[in-house]
Amino acid sequence: MIDPERIAATIVDLAAARGADKTICPSEVARYLGGQNEDMWRPLMDPIREQAIKLDGEGAILIKQGGARADPKTLTGIYRIAIAKGKT
Repeated sequence: MIDPERIAATIVDLAAARGADKTICPSEVARYLGGQNEDMWRPLMDPIREQAIKLDGEGAILIKQGGARADPKTLTGIYRIAIAKGKT
C-alpha cells in the first residue's frame, strides 16, 4: 500500500495544480498513484478519503459536494477536492 504521507502530498499537489477555483476527483489521485488498472487504483479510494478528511481539517484543502463545502465529519458519497485559498 502507498504511504499516507505520499497520498496527502499528491492530493495537495494535484489540487494546487488544478487551481484555486477548480476541483479534482479523488479517483484522479488514485489513478495518478496506482495507474489506470482499476485493480490497482480502486483500493486507494478509502485511504485517499481518510487523507482528504485530515487535510481538510488542517486547512490545506476543501472537501466539496454539490459545489458547496462539505462537513468532513459527516462525509458520505461522492465528493470533490479543492485547494484551500492561499495554498496555490
